[in-house]
Amino acid sequence: MSSSPLIDRRHLDFMLYELLDVERLARYPRFAEHGRETFDAAIELAHQLAVSKFLPHNRKSDLNEPRMVDGRVELIPEIGESLQAFNEAGFMAVLADFEDGGMQLPFVIGAVCDCMFSAANPSTVAYPALARGVANLLEAYASDEQKRLYMKPIVDGRYYGTMCLSEPQAGSSLADIKTQAEPQADGSYRISGAKMWISAGDHELGENIVHLVLAKIPGGPPGVRGISLFIVPRWRVGDDGARGPRNDVSLAGLNHKMGQRGSVNTFLKFGESGDCHGYLVGQPHQGLTYMFHMMNEERIGVGLGAVQQGSAAYLYSLQYARERRQGRHPDQKDPASPPLALIEHADVRRMLLLQKCWVEGAQALGFYTALLVDQARDPDDTVRGESALLLDLLTPIIKAWGSDYSLKANELAIQILGGYGYTREYPVEQCYRDNRINPIHEGTNGIQALDLLGRKAMMQNGAALKLLLREIGASCAQAAALPELQALAAQLGAAAKLAGATTAAVGQRMAAGEVRLGLANAGHYMTLLGHVVIGWLWLRQATIAQNALAGANEADTAFYQGKLQACRFFFAHELPQVELAAKLVSEAEPSAHAMRPDWF
Repeated sequence: MSSSPLIDRRHLDFMLYELLDVERLARYPRFAEHGRETFDAAIELAHQLAVSKFLPHNRKSDLNEPRMVDGRVELIPEIGESLQAFNEAGFMAVLADFEDGGMQLPFVIGAVCDCMFSAANPSTVAYPALARGVANLLEAYASDEQKRLYMKPIVDGRYYGTMCLSEPQAGSSLADIKTQAEPQADGSYRISGAKMWISAGDHELGENIVHLVLAKIPGGPPGVRGISLFIVPRWRVGDDGARGPRNDVSLAGLNHKMGQRGSVNTFLKFGESGDCHGYLVGQPHQGLTYMFHMMNEERIGVGLGAVQQGSAAYLYSLQYARERRQGRHPDQKDPASPPLALIEHADVRRMLLLQKCWVEGAQALGFYTALLVDQARDPDDTVRGESALLLDLLTPIIKAWGSDYSLKANELAIQILGGYGYTREYPVEQCYRDNRINPIHEGTNGIQALDLLGRKAMMQNGAALKLLLREIGASCAQAAALPELQALAAQLGAAAKLAGATTAAVGQRMAAGEVRLGLANAGHYMTLLGHVVIGWLWLRQATIAQNALAGANEADTAFYQGKLQACRFFFAHELPQVELAAKLVSEAEPSAHAMRPDWF
């Protein structure tokens, strides 16, 4: 079995240039020096680097996870070598300003480049992805001096970074964190506490690690309103930018994971000797607001990273199904007839179609969400405002729906390979293990569902949801103009209307004080709105494909027909799930809410 491609390039071009028209971003002053030529050059460079430097040690890093030796983390050398090539190629600075040595590319193109590395090796790309997130947060909220000392070295590829939120006793409940920050006379703080599940928390890949730490200043407000954000470097940095003595940050242990084993995950202690120096970012008690800048960016990245593991396994199982010959059709009675390729069997095609629908639909959502980040630079106030609303609404969907259904796609890839898929001789089992973390970290998918229903769909009297439903309605009108798509347009229109009515019913229940019961089925609401959004993006793809067929060559005809068939399949097999989900949510089906702990 030959190796599978990291991404279907024809599909990617369709996403970027036919569906999303990313070339129009060159009209924005920031991207005026770019166009399709530079976008494609960056993507191709990322692909070449991913194949040559990241993919070769993906299995090795899985089999040789990080070790703690004499208080230091040891990694296989290929990780450092690939990241050196990554930095030399400029990918740490893919979004940074030209004057800072960056490529100044749109966020959506940076996301596509990241997808290449995520498909090749999700463990290794975690190190620069986190570091870039730190740099972007500091760019938005740090002082000029903090940017000079801590952001610029990350952009230059010299420093790495982390986000330190969770604690052993608190997990996802940030209101319960106990890490303290004592103010000092010189304006710095002394940090004391412990942080758990810190990806890339300790290593020797760069000159320094910039930890972004959530902590509470004594006397501040209770709960999340009292959280502040601090820069806590592994090594202190002098005013001249030179690395100083080791800060009081210690590696307390490593977490041994099911997947993504090449990215070290740590338990860190701060201030065990009472001398951990931290530096406040922005204003006191605004830490969670600042951290959401990075968390929301990371949630798009987690969603797309999950999709890439789904995509990698899908493409491999597709290739395997084309090449592996086994069995015959049910009505073929001659045992001497040659066995069929797996792809000739209807159930295998069903599993491939499900993977295609989930993965390519979620990719469309991920790239669209990334494009909304770029549209925050649009000169039109209305475009900027509407893009921000849609971004807020869709971020939990790409993170949760994308990771849930890409994991389901991984399961089907294993199933297509059969017993071989369950062995380590083939890559699909590692894709599943590597992907399993994505519904958990950066806010569990249950938290994403609560956020979607309890906040994002309700905010500003439902402004974001109304805007989304307006966009869906416009796409349905375009599709309905094509006879071949009229029935699909009507089906999606009805599903969107159902989503709106369901949301209104929950809003009324919550306004009447039944908040817990109203949100008890938030997971089903994620299915409801997620399927509507994915259905919308498939209908948009189908509309483009149907209009393009008349002038298409033979290869493109097959490609567009594949898009149309996948859309039909999703609408027939997946979209009807919204009816049950809407019923459970709108009627506040109480089984889980009413279940008592002592009944289990």
